[in-house]
Amino acid sequence: MTAPSDLTPGRPLVFRNATVLTMDDAHNVEDGADVLVSGDRISAVGKSLEVPEGTAEIDGTGGIVMPGMIDTHRHMWQTAMRGYGADWTLTQYFVWNYLQWGKSFRPQDIYAGNLLSAIEAVDAGVTTTVDWSHNLQTIDHAEAAADALQEVPGRFVLAYGNIQAAPWEWSAAPEFRDFVARRFGGNDMLGFQMAFDVPGNPEFPEKAAFEVARDLNVPVTTHAGVWKVTTDEGIRLMHEHGFMTPSSVYVHAASLSADSYHRIAATGGSASLSTESEQSAGQGYPPTWKLREHGIGVSLSMDTSVWWSADLFSAMRATLSADRAREHLEAHARDETVTHHKLRAEQVVDWATRGGARALGLDSLTGSLEPGKKADVVLIKNDASPVMFPLLNPYGHVVFQAQRGDVHTVVVNGRVVKYDHRLVGTDLAKARQVVGETVAYLKGELGPQAWHEGMHPEIPETRVLDNPYTYTYTQE
Repeated sequence: MTAPSDLTPGRPLVFRNATVLTMDDAHNVEDGADVLVSGDRISAVGKSLEVPEGTAEIDGTGGIVMPGMIDTHRHMWQTAMRGYGADWTLTQYFVWNYLQWGKSFRPQDIYAGNLLSAIEAVDAGVTTTVDWSHNLQTIDHAEAAADALQEVPGRFVLAYGNIQAAPWEWSAAPEFRDFVARRFGGNDMLGFQMAFDVPGNPEFPEKAAFEVARDLNVPVTTHAGVWKVTTDEGIRLMHEHGFMTPSSVYVHAASLSADSYHRIAATGGSASLSTESEQSAGQGYPPTWKLREHGIGVSLSMDTSVWWSADLFSAMRATLSADRAREHLEAHARDETVTHHKLRAEQVVDWATRGGARALGLDSLTGSLEPGKKADVVLIKNDASPVMFPLLNPYGHVVFQAQRGDVHTVVVNGRVVKYDHRLVGTDLAKARQVVGETVAYLKGELGPQAWHEGMHPEIPETRVLDNPYTYTYTQE
């Protein structure tokens, strides 16, 4: 077996004898095939490839090689609070982060959450992640967020936001433009977006922030169709003022009208689906069934580790299941039976890879395994697992059988960042230390009672319905 020390940056690398999901336009699947990486690019895909002398080899036998997955919406700073809000509703999330304790996060706390989240992403085979960073209260917070992302060998997009100030205020600050000019441009490893929401104020004060985005030539990502928070009125205002573009990403898009979906489709935007979030937090029913009807592009995302993780295997599984559950439910309401599913595992794998690349304007660089594209590659293989054989339907295997523990090798931009199930070139001990410091600080800020109450919200009163068929056993 190739030793980790042999996988040096710049050395050619070939994956041998794997099932290769190219995710190209034809969705070609190559059985027993190789993928050759030269520099930061994929140079060839095929069987029994001839490779340069000195090429490092990774045996893919029994495994699946696929493009790196892409998460188009993740509040990475919140990873320092992993699992804290597992029982929250969206309302409780808003109150804790927006009105109460989110204000307590210091730049070093943003750094800690981002560092852990970035490491977690590449470990799970997510090679590109959008950091929907909406707690950048100062430029120091923003610097800390970017520093953490650049410290981890993954591909990231910083989506700049600030929930503690209005977007037309923070985007107008000279220090904001200075930050963008200094930290971004010419580097496809760290992209930039602006992140803010449009609740639907008829005066449309967000117009000024959209104009800044247009002037900087950067995309806007926005939470849309969040039940009772961001509504059809916000979509209408964006559309009528000419701010809906092909680069616009609409997160959740779960509780919109047909009119809003038509506007998104007509302007070429895409939706980022966080299915576990929509199912659990209450933005609305995961809308893939509506998006498919309107021809809107879809990418997948995990939202936040306050509830969930960076595991896009979980996202694919939840998304396919939610779509099919809705299809069956509506058919049953018509007294009909679904005999053939419309949404297939293959399409969901596309959303987790190529769909994200399209949404981020990176389709010419990543999202598929094609010669000339950047080498963002994942090998799913686990010889110690009974779940990895037989490998019959590779798309179905990725969605319903594989999990993050089966991620054997991850390559980002031609660099091996995980091999033989172990991270390469990341400092997990440092992440553990800085996150521990953040948790200790936040516990101290809240105090024991507030810390406990925040984690364990009150349970509404429930009762079991009276049962008219109460069974009583009487012995003769």
